[in-house]
Amino acid sequence: MDALSAMMQLWLGGLLVAWALVLLGGFVLGKPNPEGTRRMTLWGRLGSSAILVVAAWSWWWQLHQQHNLTALLVALGMSLGFVGDLCMAQVVPLKNYVLGGMSAFGLGHVAYIWAGLGIESFNVLSWLVWLIVGALGWYVVVWHDSSRSRLHQVALPYALLLASTTGIATGVALEQLPMLTFAIGAALFLLSDLILATQLFNDARWRGIGDVVWFTYGPAQALIVYSMAWLL
Repeated sequence: MDALSAMMQLWLGGLLVAWALVLLGGFVLGKPNPEGTRRMTLWGRLGSSAILVVAAWSWWWQLHQQHNLTALLVALGMSLGFVGDLCMAQVVPLKNYVLGGMSAFGLGHVAYIWAGLGIESFNVLSWLVWLIVGALGWYVVVWHDSSRSRLHQVALPYALLLASTTGIATGVALEQLPMLTFAIGAALFLLSDLILATQLFNDARWRGIGDVVWFTYGPAQALIVYSMAWLL
């Protein structure tokens, strides 16, 4: 390993530590909102996500000579995820912030799927299994709500898109076990979104639900971004 590569590894390791400190710090130093659904601060949420954007582009710089497209797609996916975070936090002034966030996350997952397909051949069985899981999750969490608005319908292809990412990532992991981090990250992302959907569509208000969303979503994105380490 040359000096530049060694420095990059230290930089990427430092970013991972910084991400964890910001995420945990945002929770520890935060105060529960009036409903008690979230303690995590805005800077903890957006700051930790921004660090992962920097890490993702750093991985692209590290890998661009050997795996340029794959690392680039993961960096784009993480960047779009950060845009989704800004939308969901209502930092970006959108009339329908939920649809804006879903659109950004959805495009990010298209990039993640493309990246996964570049790592390993397509595994139809794992994809179909996770599509079923995604569809069941959507039906149980979203569709049984009696209001059934247009957004409820849009949530189905969105859930299937996230499930497709998990299916592709699982297929990659079945062929290359070290890429299990990619698969676990994708599965956690899907889980986080289903928990968030109980808030958005079922008005769930149980204590700490917003923090549970972030303590599944944040590690999900970190695992996806740092799965690039196995391509070195």
